[in-house]
Amino acid sequence: MDSVFSNVDRAPEDPILGVTVAYNNDPSPSKLNLGVGAYRTEEGKPLVLDVVRRAEQQLVNDPSRVKEYIPIAGLADFNKLSAKLILGADSPAIQESRVATIQCLSGTGSLRVGAEFLKKHYHQSVIFIPKPTWGNHPKVFNLAGLSVEYYRYYDPSTRGLDFQGLLEDLGAAPSGAIVLLHACAHNPTGVDPTPEQWEQIRQLIRSKSLLPFFDSAYQGFASGSLDTDAHSVRTFVADGGECLIAQSYAKNMGLYGERVGALSIVCKSADVASKVESQVKLVVRPMYSSPPIHGASIVATILKSSDMYNDWTIELKGMADRIISMRQQLFEALQAKGTPGDWSHIIKQIGMFTFTGLNKEQVAFMTKEYHIYMTSDGRISMAGLSTKTVPHLVDAIHAAVTRVV
Repeated sequence: MDSVFSNVDRAPEDPILGVTVAYNNDPSPSKLNLGVGAYRTEEGKPLVLDVVRRAEQQLVNDPSRVKEYIPIAGLADFNKLSAKLILGADSPAIQESRVATIQCLSGTGSLRVGAEFLKKHYHQSVIFIPKPTWGNHPKVFNLAGLSVEYYRYYDPSTRGLDFQGLLEDLGAAPSGAIVLLHACAHNPTGVDPTPEQWEQIRQLIRSKSLLPFFDSAYQGFASGSLDTDAHSVRTFVADGGECLIAQSYAKNMGLYGERVGALSIVCKSADVASKVESQVKLVVRPMYSSPPIHGASIVATILKSSDMYNDWTIELKGMADRIISMRQQLFEALQAKGTPGDWSHIIKQIGMFTFTGLNKEQVAFMTKEYHIYMTSDGRISMAGLSTKTVPHLVDAIHAAVTRVV
């Protein structure tokens, strides 16, 4: 019998999640998954932070906790502490109640809710996103009804920032256009502007009345310092202008599957912020009604306790430092092997990912011959590497570079 859905075609695999599927199906003992955007220990295992286990235990042991719905905007404590974490404890925007913060479903949910709000209430519906960017960005914004344009960001010849191109493209953007900015640890390239370059970007964006929308997925996870990684956002908030910020706790607290995030909209006045919040709630209500309680309770528990907060910063720095050390080890091993090319970009880039500069054919060769899995654009997750797997990766890169053009 024919199904009413017979006309439905099979969708293509998600290019990032598809890497893990292929990896799981490979029986080779030497296989290595460098596609996954999640932290792994030196032993290649997922990590639940000690401080997260403690917070969870505390929540489980509290008999007064119930499973009632929480408000549409989420847990009030979580929202307040999230805004403080990204904007800084002494932020004038917080002191003047100019920030509307809503608990959302991790970074993706925060971006989507923000995009839906902008489509309905902002006079421009074009958003400029960096080329390249995280593969989900264009889909999130397109489905929310915004039209997506790109600005130059990465220069393959230097494996660094195309700063001139970025300034030219944003300079040519229509007045009032929305601009997506990665707060730190740009995904997929690992290339970030310097503080001086951020200042020039800020001046350009403000002079053209563009609206910045920050995606902050890696605060504290890039440099190991929560304040350093929030620098770009804070410079934009310090000038008194408006912006949106999507926050995720997936990476920096390891709460990937709990789907914990926040959308903050910094406004010109408390009155505007309160109206904005009322309208964002109208986006959320017919979408998923209200957010889940567990992950946000873990975050609020940790951020509220100075002891737990301090322990978290230590564990967070431990994760960031391991990734920085993997960069160093990979760079030094490639140099020692005499692999052709300049590999210094590996230690100049920051965060979870390195954009290796390997092409599609080289990536396919490494997967086929060495069972190393990564996205076809040559992005590797440094968190998937360990001291014992570096030599295998270096052999594969060396062979790919010398044998596949």
